[in-house]
Amino acid sequence: MFSTLGYYICIPFAWLVRIFYTLTHSYGLAIIFFTLAVKLVLLPLQIRSKKSMMRMNRVSGKMQELQKKYANNQTKLNEEMARLYEEEGVNPMGGCFWSFLPLPILIALYSIIRQPITRFMMLSGDLVQSLVDQLTAAGADMSTIVFMRNGEAVVNNGVTQLTGFGQINLAKLVTDQYPNLVANVDGWIDINYQFLGLDLAAAPSSRLAGFTFSWQTVGLLLIPILAGLSQFLISRITLKQQPVQEGAAASSAKSMMYTMPLFSVFIAFSMPAALGVYWIAQSVFSGAQEYFMGKFFLKRMEEEEAAHAAAVEADRKRRIEEGRAEQERRRNEQPKKKSLKEKQRAAQEARAAKAGRNSTNEAGRIGDRPYARGRSYRADRYET
Repeated sequence: MFSTLGYYICIPFAWLVRIFYTLTHSYGLAIIFFTLAVKLVLLPLQIRSKKSMMRMNRVSGKMQELQKKYANNQTKLNEEMARLYEEEGVNPMGGCFWSFLPLPILIALYSIIRQPITRFMMLSGDLVQSLVDQLTAAGADMSTIVFMRNGEAVVNNGVTQLTGFGQINLAKLVTDQYPNLVANVDGWIDINYQFLGLDLAAAPSSRLAGFTFSWQTVGLLLIPILAGLSQFLISRITLKQQPVQEGAAASSAKSMMYTMPLFSVFIAFSMPAALGVYWIAQSVFSGAQEYFMGKFFLKRMEEEEAAHAAAVEADRKRRIEEGRAEQERRRNEQPKKKSLKEKQRAAQEARAAKAGRNSTNEAGRIGDRPYARGRSYRADRYET
């Protein structure tokens, strides 16, 4: 199942490499242009990743303040960090996923390089078996092509087992010495692995046994070294543009900065040199992309921050003006203060009104005595 899945994954990549090889007739240039094309296709996704990473770098100071403030309250820290991400429009995982994309592409390309007949030319495994049988019958040297046990080729379920680079060696042998075997094969490509005087089908490690100070040997050994150096530079650039980290996170980031270049050296040293060319091109293009995107987005983010600061200041001034207008409105609605004379006149009027309320009418008066008559008043009460 995995073999079938890997085959279908390789189809678009193999198609792209074939196009560039057809145009350039150079395996090395085809690999370089393939790398550039993949970078361009993934550019929109990597732009988003770059923006997210730079925004994370911008808020790193606030993140550290929150970490110190809520060092003993992990739940509160998580809540405040989530609020900070939302306010700043930051996705903490936005820059992680796309950084792993080169690895599956590398695996697919390795399959294409290692199996040129079935993965690059997209021909059948039956053709491979037919070529092995014909070359064996012709007495060709198959020691670097098939697994041998007790002087005989290892066969499993009717299929001859090839060595790790058996298909590469098989394709080279057929192209160089037995072209008549594939003269009528539709889709066969005579691959020229030479690039800058180097055999990109050979692994640099294979040249250590018979080391000579020749370009064919020294040049191949330089490929893994350049792959490691270029990977170190891109790791260093990326690390500088990430948020400032402390403690275990910082130690892990620095460890990766040194581990990945060593991994690159190992891969490029033990695999066909074409894979090392891809690794170098990938690192060079990634470094240029990081540099130019960093400058572009840094300027854009500074402009955005300046615009945001101006908007905040304008909003502050607007709220101040609105507050002043509200105070003025309230001041105008308040009654004016009365003068002393107005206060005295009002007091006199109030006393007069009160006196009027306390006076009685004629029905309740007898002579000069107010309130002389009550409810049970009778005029003839005291008459005899």
